[in-house]
Amino acid sequence: MRLEPLLKALADPTRLRIMRLLAHMELAVGELAQVLEQSQPRVSRHIRILCSAGLAERRKEGSWVFLRAAISENGAPPLAAATAHLLNVSESDDPAFAARCAEDRRHLAAIRAGRQASAEAYFARHAGEWDTLRSLHSPDRPVEQALGALLGDGPLGALLDVGTGTGRMAELFAPRASRVTGVDKSPEMLRAARARLDKLPSDSVELVQGDFTALPFGGAGFDTVLFHQVLHYAQDPAAVLAEAARVTQTGGRLAIVDFAAHDREELRERHAHARLGFTDEQMIGWIEDAGFASEAVRALPGQPLTVKIWTARKAESAPAPAAADEMQFEREEG
Repeated sequence: MRLEPLLKALADPTRLRIMRLLAHMELAVGELAQVLEQSQPRVSRHIRILCSAGLAERRKEGSWVFLRAAISENGAPPLAAATAHLLNVSESDDPAFAARCAEDRRHLAAIRAGRQASAEAYFARHAGEWDTLRSLHSPDRPVEQALGALLGDGPLGALLDVGTGTGRMAELFAPRASRVTGVDKSPEMLRAARARLDKLPSDSVELVQGDFTALPFGGAGFDTVLFHQVLHYAQDPAAVLAEAARVTQTGGRLAIVDFAAHDREELRERHAHARLGFTDEQMIGWIEDAGFASEAVRALPGQPLTVKIWTARKAESAPAPAAADEMQFEREEG
């Protein structure tokens, strides 16, 4: 980050307003235009300047472009942290600027309401499919409780939620994580997740469009990687887990929630499941081939589908595969 372009970028009232808005939540270009009551091309020009100075980041999701702040008081480099601090304290020392920012933030309520309405419409269109699928397996709450127990009581560090969907797992584990990153291939799902998560601090959660076969992150950036009811969509689960291992730090945790092997062929035909669940032998083999050391496995029986949770830890070197009967298996009724 260079000082001169940074100062030039901040030498405009609209760009200062944009940075204060992005400090509260990630926003689409159209949403920023709505809050600022300016044309989208004009807002886009301001955004280009902020991004060029390293103050903001753009991310494309389908036909939408979302913006997030690229600086925080606790981040790096020092110049970025100092700039974030300056922007944070500016409202207390400049009453006119504070009033303008407060008015802008009042408009965020309309943005949140619009997101919620869009998410509800999306859920309504697919409610029948999801209700049918939920009726086949154990309720969500016992599964979530079992997953939390298997992950232990300690902090989760940097958490990656692969196939974040509606953002439920990100929401559930955000209090235990230093930051949460949700990745999903579907822009519609990401918008639904954003509606759920937009009250969390903007610097603690990030939503990214991407494919689980080629995660858009550098290596060893996460302490915990979670797959919740997503691996059954993978044509090649082994490759997906190898990609997960690439982005997991040594000693980091892996948790997979999915179905035990079953014969419900209609899930392949109606819900695009590439895999009809997994055996322990399959899953443990893929986990350990990817370089994780398998830990606990838990089963939560339903009618007719059983939900399984597999956990593992990133090893310094790939261990020899363990037999399924040597693993710690726990069975939980209900």
